[in-house]
Amino acid sequence: MIIISQKRAVTFRLLSIVVFLHPLHDWAIAASQKSPSPPAVIVFGDSIVDPGNNNVILTIAKCNYPPYGKDFVGHKATGRFSNGKIPSDFIASQLGIKQYVPAYLGTELSAHDLITGVSFASGGCGFDPLTSQLVSVISLEEQLNLFMEYKQKVKAIVGENRAEYITSNSAYFIIAGTNDLASTYFATPFRKFEFDLPSYINFTVQSASTLVQKLYHLGARKISIAGAPPIGCLPSQRTLVGGIERICSATYNQAATSFNSQLSKEMQRLNNILHKAKVLYIDIYTPLLDLILHPSKYGFVESKRGCCGTGTFEVTQTCNSLTTFVCEDASKYVFWDSYHPTERAYDILVRKLAQKYGASLN
Repeated sequence: MIIISQKRAVTFRLLSIVVFLHPLHDWAIAASQKSPSPPAVIVFGDSIVDPGNNNVILTIAKCNYPPYGKDFVGHKATGRFSNGKIPSDFIASQLGIKQYVPAYLGTELSAHDLITGVSFASGGCGFDPLTSQLVSVISLEEQLNLFMEYKQKVKAIVGENRAEYITSNSAYFIIAGTNDLASTYFATPFRKFEFDLPSYINFTVQSASTLVQKLYHLGARKISIAGAPPIGCLPSQRTLVGGIERICSATYNQAATSFNSQLSKEMQRLNNILHKAKVLYIDIYTPLLDLILHPSKYGFVESKRGCCGTGTFEVTQTCNSLTTFVCEDASKYVFWDSYHPTERAYDILVRKLAQKYGASLN
């Protein structure tokens, strides 16, 4: 029988507590060393992240009327191409910056709005300059020009040093490419006269690369760029090329995966050569395809049609409260209209991306 004195017993218990707490102590140190949240989230791209910039330009690519915004705050149609929040809103919330990323154009932006980030995105644009011209929207090059104007506004608010800090430490997101493939290449004859599909994909990837490099030279350092979704499974594309059964188009999906593969490699190349840059390719194809192919796993009941109207072709002006039926509960649908996911689908998608990329998005 071993007898331990009371003093030694107390010491033993204290040592045991210290040993038990050691992993928590390491975790606490690691948490304290985590890089701070970015001061702002700044967004470029197409309708997936356009919160209303198209409201103030002359284009058919608008959605600032019901039933768009059906489940947004105040049931307000803000110009977001969905029934509610869009990915940029969820991303800003995930990063702890703010709940909604406002449009740069057409809204009264406060100083806080500006210094915490805005979206320059315009529904209908693409990496191919022709894509924006076809529907008269704000090209990505013009979005960069707006960003330069924005930087001057921020400088006037917070001064040069703080403005430089905001520029270099903000989280930048680029989401485009869907319209290039679905609308410009496959749906119109213009680019097919100049390019075969592999050449066109290379052209759009190089255009995306040029955009990222220009953004870098304007001061951005943390740049995330999303790949194309499974465009062959969008309700509109099922209707157009999916036959009587409206199946996913393998050709369109293969084009998206080829684009994504090349874009991923090019972004990794830029990440290696741009000094102090963190360029991240984000795969949205895989998680969105899982929602589409296995909707019940996520609590959805419909993934082949949109909530608006028949759900097979209605989008923008053909999705309206005067001429179309709208489903009662959009949360049961993966798609809001024939082209854009619902708020709930976006929420799930961004959560999945946050789990996969974690601190890389920060």
